[in-house]
Amino acid sequence: MIVVKTEAEATDLRARIQKGESFDDLARKNSVDASANAGGLLGVFVLADLRKEFQDALSGLRPGEISPIVRVDGEYALFQLLTKEETRWQTQNEAARQAFLQGRYVDGEQLALAAIREAENFGPEDSRLGVSVNTLASIYYAQGNYTAAEPLYKRTLTIYEKAWGAGHPDLAAHLDNLAGLYQVKEKYAAAEALYMRALAIREKTFGSEHSDVAISFDNLAELYRAEGNSNAAEPLYKRALAIYEKSLGADHPNVGASLNNLAALYRDRENYAEAEKLYKRALAIGEKTLGPEHPSVGASVNNLAGLYHDQRNYAEAERLFNVLSIYEKALGPEHPNVGTSLISLAELYQDQDNFAAAEDLYRRALAIYEKALGPEHPNVSTSLVDLALLYQNQGKYAEAEPLYKRALTITEKTLGPGHPNLGAGLINFALFYRDQGNYTEAESLYKRALAIYEKALGPAHPRVADTLNGVAALLRKMGRNAEAERMEIRAQSIRAK
Repeated sequence: MIVVKTEAEATDLRARIQKGESFDDLARKNSVDASANAGGLLGVFVLADLRKEFQDALSGLRPGEISPIVRVDGEYALFQLLTKEETRWQTQNEAARQAFLQGRYVDGEQLALAAIREAENFGPEDSRLGVSVNTLASIYYAQGNYTAAEPLYKRTLTIYEKAWGAGHPDLAAHLDNLAGLYQVKEKYAAAEALYMRALAIREKTFGSEHSDVAISFDNLAELYRAEGNSNAAEPLYKRALAIYEKSLGADHPNVGASLNNLAALYRDRENYAEAEKLYKRALAIGEKTLGPEHPSVGASVNNLAGLYHDQRNYAEAERLFNVLSIYEKALGPEHPNVGTSLISLAELYQDQDNFAAAEDLYRRALAIYEKALGPEHPNVSTSLVDLALLYQNQGKYAEAEPLYKRALTITEKTLGPGHPNLGAGLINFALFYRDQGNYTEAESLYKRALAIYEKALGPAHPRVADTLNGVAALLRKMGRNAEAERMEIRAQSIRAK
């Protein structure tokens, strides 16, 4: 069932469904009924148990058909009668979606696979198949299994392009999904092309001042920031913010999220005064519109605390970092957001040489990530490195080494052997061996990282220059000054460009 406020909306939606758009998708996006989150699914019922208006609308309706518009209590409803096969698919797909939203990824994977098998009976280009394939892709993405997610996002996009056409506005979100995956894999050119295509669709459909267009500007800004191009990112963040303020109002949660994005860019530049102002405004909007215990408010508090940490205002940072109660109350004590806050607080204690407190928090965060996200998620790898660095800084090399090795294994498996993040992990491990005087092992890891960066980022990338300087410093410790000098000259030439 789809319920909307006006007859014009109902007429438009009915026509779109008759042209082949998914009832399920349109229900989620447009219906004001409580069943919207389930794609309008009401379940199995006896016709006589329904109110008279519903009985009249469904009477004589055959599976797959759309009812006439029904006026109910000042609103307008549409019904679609499902076949047994459609009901089975809808039920399985909704169960998969709920498992995903609850972080039950193992269960969600099996439910999504079952839903895909059901949807394939509707045909290889049916939009319902796209829904289930996208659910499975999202589950793999959340688990950090980007290799498995990529072909599924591509398949979803192909299905929807054929079902809706290349310029359909709903296609933009699926372009964003694939672009986001490419961004994580640092395939920036591929990500940019998809984000730009999504932007063009939204501008053509909605006009240049619509809030959906702001989504594209934010996405592009995040991409440019990830590339280290803050000058390209800043005007896009500002444009997105202006659109949100104009179209949604100054106190809308989307404005708060946009303020956080722009503040993060200023924080990167160490423009702390401007970042603080924006973070505080975002926090005020969240508390006013969402309530002080909403997870988004917790994120804003965490951001502000991180800013104070950067400025070594440890007392104020610690006071704010104690927002764990917000996340624990709203999301549960084992949610990944709780792990993120634990790590932030651990870093604060580590900077103050309170290693015992930091270790406890790092270990708690690691346990949360392993349970909530799975033992091979990228967040687990990052958490392992955090703990390894803590041990390394204390000279506890035996405790640190297996953590580094496990982190590298996870990164290589989830992102691939040529991903720049693996290069960063190899450099961490190289520094670990360098600190112990094991220069031969450190050199091997450095050179492997250098090869990854050169291939993935290009031979003139700043990260290549940094790595060359690192190798050069190591070679000088080994008395190989001529080789070191060649590395330094090459690094200098990259920096000079």
